[in-house]
Amino acid sequence: MSAKGNILIGITGGIAAYKTLSLIRLFVKSGYEVKVAATKNALQFVTPLTIETLSNHPLYANTFNLPSERNVEHISLSDWADIVVVAPASANIIGKLASGIADDALSTLLLAVNKPVFIAPSMNEKMFSNFAVQRNLNYLQSNGINIINPEIGFLACHTEGNGRMPEPESIFYIVTDFLKQKKEGIKFKALVTAGPTYEPIDPVRFIGNYSSGLMGFSLAEALANKGIYVELVSGPTTLELHHPLVHRTDVKTASEMLDACEPIAKYADILIMAAAVADYTPTETKLHKIKKEDKTEHIELKPTVDILKTIAIKKKKNQLVIGFALETDNELENAIKKLHAKNADYIVLNSLNEEGAGFGVSTNKVSLIDASEKIINIPLQSKKKVAESIIEHVLQIYTSKKNKKT
Repeated sequence: MSAKGNILIGITGGIAAYKTLSLIRLFVKSGYEVKVAATKNALQFVTPLTIETLSNHPLYANTFNLPSERNVEHISLSDWADIVVVAPASANIIGKLASGIADDALSTLLLAVNKPVFIAPSMNEKMFSNFAVQRNLNYLQSNGINIINPEIGFLACHTEGNGRMPEPESIFYIVTDFLKQKKEGIKFKALVTAGPTYEPIDPVRFIGNYSSGLMGFSLAEALANKGIYVELVSGPTTLELHHPLVHRTDVKTASEMLDACEPIAKYADILIMAAAVADYTPTETKLHKIKKEDKTEHIELKPTVDILKTIAIKKKKNQLVIGFALETDNELENAIKKLHAKNADYIVLNSLNEEGAGFGVSTNKVSLIDASEKIINIPLQSKKKVAESIIEHVLQIYTSKKNKKT
């Protein structure tokens, strides 16, 4: 029986290398051919014998140790592979690839690869958030390298933080789903808005809100993890999201967000408008910083564009539009009113009166309300888990709606 595909796995030096052994086994057990390339430091954590036993192929770890057939190994391996997965990916290998450095077996191989490449960073939280590492990751992603985000958890340095390599099952799912989507074609496309908008008063001041964008980013990641291509339109935020199925567009103002969303809304199947758009914008933006001595007594405001209503009023029969309502009083009444007024299919109610929900916290508690005012309550949990629950419901709803149309 022929293999499902050829997987080339790269291993770098890090304690998470032990997880990669399970990843190799998952691919082999599922019918894929697996070959492995490792750095010298990776072999301080896992042995060549173990790797070769699990993969059933010789390990590639020495650029100058050519096999008997005398092939140029890094070229022949790159030709053989259907996809390349580097897990764990150290800051060192990320920097080498971003800079075009080839000084060992794995870095040389990566420069020769013209197939899809997935990188799963794994390192201390401070290293992962370092400007150089983030710059390199952003540069790699902008050039077509797929980044599998690390997870928040217990690290080898005995601290909790963001930098933990995802479990082998997660990486396996992402890679195999990518291969499946590539073979079958992406079935759904989604638009997600996230973060605040900043409405400028002058060159240094703006009207905005406390939204971090975490809920919107979590929704985009949850959709992408289901194999759905996502156009993420984000207001100003410090968040990063590296996923092969997420394309990000950064904007600042409400009008810029609408301009970015309208072309995407024409072809998206699912539209989730999670951004906390400012309700008002100055009628005039001063060209110079307003000084105290200018004695400005008031700033004249006007309503911002209604992005949700503008998008939802033009929705097609096969599209599903979900809005968000952040309320402080008469929550349910106001959310239902917004649902109908905006012509949305569903509204997600988020109350600031609920402890552990809203801006500036990592948890959330929401209610999903449909046009018939049926309510699905999603309990308090991490925003990532809330996002996953919302997406599970949304996909069920969309699939059911699509089946009824056919």
